[in-house]
Amino acid sequence: MGDLKGKTLFITGASRGIGKAIGLRAACDGANVVIAAKTVEPHPKLPGTIHTAAAEMEAAGGRALAVAVDIRDEESVKEAVHRTVETFGGLDILVNNASAIDLRGTLELPVKKWDLMHGVNARGTWLCSKMALPHLLKAENPHILNISPPLNLEARWFAPHVAYTMAKFGMSLCVLGMAEEFREEGVAVNALWPRTTIATAAVMNLLGGQELVERSRTPEIVADAAHAVLTRPSRQCTGNFFLDEEVLRAEGISDFGRYAVKPGVELMPDFFI
Repeated sequence: MGDLKGKTLFITGASRGIGKAIGLRAACDGANVVIAAKTVEPHPKLPGTIHTAAAEMEAAGGRALAVAVDIRDEESVKEAVHRTVETFGGLDILVNNASAIDLRGTLELPVKKWDLMHGVNARGTWLCSKMALPHLLKAENPHILNISPPLNLEARWFAPHVAYTMAKFGMSLCVLGMAEEFREEGVAVNALWPRTTIATAAVMNLLGGQELVERSRTPEIVADAAHAVLTRPSRQCTGNFFLDEEVLRAEGISDFGRYAVKPGVELMPDFFI
C-alpha cells in the first residue's frame, strides 16, 4: 500500500465522522488536509469543529487548513478551493463526504428537507467536483472519491425514503458520469460505501441511538479503505463502486474485528447493502 505524503486532500464534512477519519488517516502519512465543513463553533449535539479537526490532523503528522464552507454555495466552494491551492500549491484529491439525511417518507418529509438533501448531496458533490477539477487535472495522481452507495434501481431502496435515496444516488451518478468524462485525462472518480452501519453522529442522533451504534463499526474501516483507493494509480482505478470490506480484502486484510464498536455483537448491514 502506498502513502499520501505531501498530497493535498480537500474533504467535505471533515469536522467529524467518516470525513475526519479519512483526513486523520491521510495526515498520518504527512498529507495536507483541508477540512471543508460548516461547523465553526461547538454544536450542542454534534462533536467537533473544523478547528478541532484541524488540530487533530496536525497532531497526527499532517498539515491542516480549516475552511468554513457551505458546499451548496458556488462562491463559498470557489473560495475554499482557491484557499486550498493558495496554501498548499495544488490539489490532488477531493473526497465528497458531506451528506444530509432524513429518512421520512413522501407525505411526512418537509419540502425544505428535500431541498437540503439534494443541495448537499447531489448539488454539493457536483459543485465541489466542478471547482476542484481544473486543479486535479494538473495533479500527478488525481482522485475524486464520493462516499456514496452502489447504484441499484430496485424499488426496495426507494420506497421507504425516496427523497434520501434520490439524493444519495445523485452522488453516485456523479461517479458514473465523471469517471467516463475524465477517463482520458486520468482523473479517477470512484464511490466508497460501508457494508455495515458506521458509528457516526447521524447513527447516534437520527437513526438508531446507542443500540445501533453498538452494532456498527468505527469510521476507521472506511478511512483505511479510502486510503487504499486513493493511493492506487488513477488511470487504473476509476468508475468503481467500492465496498469497504472488498477494498481491504484486496489489500490482504480479512480480520475486521478491530473495527467493531462492540466486539461479538451482530453487525447491522448498512442502507443500500
